[in-house]
Amino acid sequence: MPDGARVVVITGASGGIGAGLAKRLGQRGDRLVLAARRKDELERIAAESGGALAVVTDVTRRGDVERLRDAALDAHGHIDVWVNNAGRGLTRPALELTDEDVDDMIATNVKSALYGMQVIAPHFIERDAGHIVNVSSFLGRVPLATFRSAYSAAKSALNSLTANVRMDLRATAPGVHVSLVMPGIVRTDFARNAGTEGLRPPVARPAGTNLAPQTVDEVVEVMVRLLDHPVAEVYTNAAQPAVVRRYFTDVGAFEATLEQGD
Repeated sequence: MPDGARVVVITGASGGIGAGLAKRLGQRGDRLVLAARRKDELERIAAESGGALAVVTDVTRRGDVERLRDAALDAHGHIDVWVNNAGRGLTRPALELTDEDVDDMIATNVKSALYGMQVIAPHFIERDAGHIVNVSSFLGRVPLATFRSAYSAAKSALNSLTANVRMDLRATAPGVHVSLVMPGIVRTDFARNAGTEGLRPPVARPAGTNLAPQTVDEVVEVMVRLLDHPVAEVYTNAAQPAVVRRYFTDVGAFEATLEQGD
């Protein structure tokens, strides 16, 4: 194993950001355990990521997440990094949401990450070492796309849970890092999986900002730096922090700017 190589578990690894991260870490020699529901796609990405271990997993089921942890420990003896990347979107304004919509968004985007944190935390606490990385969304911080209402709400909940876990672990296991990643628009199959294939919902952009779409590789580079140099939170687009400051300075004025368009 190359010096500095880590054992890394990545959920949602069969496509998009998860697959891109797996390939990048595999190239540099990290030992990977990849999880997703789609068996064929997952095994293909595992083969392209240095022969990673593929574990078919439904992260909305606690038992599956526990089995994923156990498979990683059986294979490698320990885990260094756990990346809760699995998630998906939904296209529906808040006043049209059904109970099923909300339940699905919470299960996929919040409970899945909570299960991941809960199953790996005892291992990290025992070692007083490890890194939990939760992949959220810029919409969880600034909900500027109303057609992603339930998704934005779920990611906002994930942001809060991540901060809570980080503060709790600081007191009991200061060697354990807990990080939040907030991508913006990324060129993946996310829109199709969120039910927007063939649709063109309006995208509100704050006037005078450049929240341009990013490639998977651009997001992955930010995440690799985060693994090497842990911090509490990271935005993947350099334009995002300024938008956050504007949003929290005057929410009403910010929303009015969105209504006027760019």
